[in-house]
Amino acid sequence: MSTASSEVSQETADPGPTDPSERIVSLDALRGFALLGILVINIWLFGLPTVASLNPALYGDFTGSNYAAWLVSHVFFEQKFITLFTFLFGAGIVLFLESKNRKGQAGRKLHFSRTFWLLVIGLGHAYLLWWGDILVFYALSAFLVVWAWRWRPSRQLILGTVMFAIPSVLYLLTAIGYYSLPDDGRAELEAELLGAFGADLSPETEIAVYQGGWFDQIVHRAPVVFEFHTLGFVFEVFWMVGGMMLVGMALYKWGVLTNERSTRFYRRAFVGFGGAGLALVLAGVWAREAVAWETVPVLTLAFQFNYWGAPLLAVGYLSGIMLLCRWARDGLVVTALSAVGRTAFSNYLLQTALATTIFYGYGLGLFGQLSRLELLGVVVLIWAIQIPLSVWWLERFRFGPVEWVWRTLTYRSKQPFRLEE
Repeated sequence: MSTASSEVSQETADPGPTDPSERIVSLDALRGFALLGILVINIWLFGLPTVASLNPALYGDFTGSNYAAWLVSHVFFEQKFITLFTFLFGAGIVLFLESKNRKGQAGRKLHFSRTFWLLVIGLGHAYLLWWGDILVFYALSAFLVVWAWRWRPSRQLILGTVMFAIPSVLYLLTAIGYYSLPDDGRAELEAELLGAFGADLSPETEIAVYQGGWFDQIVHRAPVVFEFHTLGFVFEVFWMVGGMMLVGMALYKWGVLTNERSTRFYRRAFVGFGGAGLALVLAGVWAREAVAWETVPVLTLAFQFNYWGAPLLAVGYLSGIMLLCRWARDGLVVTALSAVGRTAFSNYLLQTALATTIFYGYGLGLFGQLSRLELLGVVVLIWAIQIPLSVWWLERFRFGPVEWVWRTLTYRSKQPFRLEE
């Protein structure tokens, strides 16, 4: 047998994950950037009653530096970084299946195995630790959108955009219905909408729950999470998440996420998409003021500007990261972002572990006690732990600890862990 044939046979026989040396730096750096940015918004969910993240005017001080903290977080972070992360998850499905096809392996079977274990880990995360988990939604969506992975990118983009539009239209219809109701009907609809988002408890009651014991938190969290994973997924989250996964597949196939386009392309995308997205988001801030922060109009009308502006601004961000990777590939910032990106699964769960220890009753019990500005300080603290820890870890190990467990479960064989293995 020839040397080339031996190499092919060896590659086909090896069902393991991508070797760290073969990873795409731009994808890892972008994933790290997205993971860190997600925490700026998730910290509201970790540290404040649910209603505060839905309509910040309903809870806590919303003036001066706290308003500025909300404004910066909303304009530059809210929905933008989770959109980036979702793009990358969709791209990851295609990258994974392409890799398995090249090796002559059962890619779809491995995808379903991989996604099943993601679902299991996500369910544990959601029910045992934190209701804001995204892993379950990613897994459920990945079971479905995988069937479109071979499509032309233009078809993926069109379907993804149409899917993403469905929740927007539903909320627009809700707003029309709201304005046609009498005052008592409007109050009832507002209560129903807040309940659907998990804000059915008063802030004081929710604070007492999360400053209490772990079991009491599970009793409160379980029905909320179940509703999110059923009705919430069917009527809203799948269309948002699945739609952006398809867009991510298209961006990957077009070479946008892998830094294959021209510098001119990324510069134009950074300015054009980023500028358009920023303008829409700022218009949404004005719209919130125009409706006097009335809850239902904020959640159904004013939110539309950020809903559509976020993907545009996300494309602007990814263009900026591509340029950074091109100009400073071996620099400290790209190295740090790539390390966080390569351990994103572990870091996502680490964010939960650190934040719930800070805010929940089995830790420091600071839930509902910090202002929005102070919460941003907690974000910086967690970043200061995660970034150097990720770099240190990857100097010794091939994968993050959760990534290693996930891969071992997916391939049903123990994966090498230390770099010398």
